[in-house]
Amino acid sequence: MDAEIIAIGSELLLGVTIDTNSAYIARQLAAAGVNVYRKTVVGDNTERITAAIREALGRADLVICTGGLGPTLDDVTREAVAAAFDRPLEFHQELLDQIAARFAAMNRPMSESNRRQAYVPA
Repeated sequence: MDAEIIAIGSELLLGVTIDTNSAYIARQLAAAGVNVYRKTVVGDNTERITAAIREALGRADLVICTGGLGPTLDDVTREAVAAAFDRPLEFHQELLDQIAARFAAMNRPMSESNRRQAYVPA
């Protein structure tokens, strides 16, 4: 099985943050006998992420995206995945409840921007 990892974030692309997540994922995949075919780093741009996903799907049996799933406006991975599969985003109340419970467990208020994290491709 061939796998491709797509690391998403302008901070990764520009070297502001070191990408340790995809290194960890690659090690775990290799240990499981999966051939890590390619790793791509893409900035926070919906069209570029969508293109990277579509290209990866043409090369690999398994595509793993890491990053870009936070609550801020530059976190556009969910929109890009939806576009790559020509699917709309759909709100999931159960997911929002899980997010809210996580904030409550940390005794932190949940901001309205975290509501974005409850939208996933349909």
